[in-house]
Amino acid sequence: MTPGRYIFPPWSNRLPPVVLACVVLGATGASAAIGYYGTNKHLEVGYQPTQPVEYSHKLHAGDLGMDCRYCHSSVERSSYAAVPPTQTCMNCHSKVRTDSVKLLPVRESWATDQPLPWVRVHNLPDYVYFDHSAHLAAGVGCSTCHGRIDQMVTVRQVQPLTMGWCLDCHRNAGPNLRTQAELTKMDWQPPPDGTVVAAITKDSKRQVNPPLHCSGCHR
Repeated sequence: MTPGRYIFPPWSNRLPPVVLACVVLGATGASAAIGYYGTNKHLEVGYQPTQPVEYSHKLHAGDLGMDCRYCHSSVERSSYAAVPPTQTCMNCHSKVRTDSVKLLPVRESWATDQPLPWVRVHNLPDYVYFDHSAHLAAGVGCSTCHGRIDQMVTVRQVQPLTMGWCLDCHRNAGPNLRTQAELTKMDWQPPPDGTVVAAITKDSKRQVNPPLHCSGCHR
């Protein structure tokens, strides 16, 4: 070999550490993503976090018959269902059970003007676009995705909310559609095939046609 000639140029000596660093960073990022999005916070049925206040949906939505939209007031006009502010709680609890120890965090929140740190239960990844108002307008009721909330003392996730689960509904939405008057009816069961879709089409004056293309949910 001629003196001063190399099989690989000198700058190639810097490649191994760079490649190693990329591999390590990539593996770390993948591990973090799997650890975050692969937990029951996003994918597993049964996720049931402890909330800052022992709020019972069974009591409020079930026993007392409160409409979901009283607390989740933006669900029909926004992509978000909205977590109720302390003001909503105090509309009742400024008069009802004003000395309850369990409601002390609510009263403190009201006095300090600091929001309660509610823990989100149904939490889709950031790369998924979901619009509550569009689904309600199409006739998808609360219990289809959230289950029998009216029977839950502590809310838990009852559906996987995976892409496959959503697409199954989009491909055959009929069995999950109901009229606007039945959106918050928790014990709703689908009537014979076709009757609901016909009623919804007549009510909204449009066809229900859920998207199956990627940009429908990934925008």
